[in-house]
Amino acid sequence: MRYTKIICFLFAAAFAVSAFSKQPKDKNKYGVYLAGVSASFADSLVFFTDIQFVDSAAVDEKDMLVGRASYSYQLKDYLEQKQGEQNRTCFMFFNRKKAKLEKEMKKLKEKYQKGGTLVIRDVDSSFKFEKPEY
Repeated sequence: MRYTKIICFLFAAAFAVSAFSKQPKDKNKYGVYLAGVSASFADSLVFFTDIQFVDSAAVDEKDMLVGRASYSYQLKDYLEQKQGEQNRTCFMFFNRKKAKLEKEMKKLKEKYQKGGTLVIRDVDSSFKFEKPEY
């Protein structure tokens, strides 16, 4: 009888610990800060977007942005249609932490400004990244 009470107590304690322990986080982590850069081999203009938080953006298990090509095409299409800039190559930069992305973008801008031959322009603030449709 005594051992039965001890076993029941241990079983109840194990159940309580497992019930209240933290559940593993979802592998697809939503909410990412994005920034885009557009350059061309034909001219000296380099476009930078503002850093934007996209709550529907996800990062996969390898820490890669899901649908990164779609976000890149959004920037390319915007520059072609709204600003008449043709043959642009667009790059996506992302991070879950805004401060880290700001630091990376600042470093990239300084690198482009170093030679003094490239003209850096900001993309109009009306441009917003949207959730890609698959």
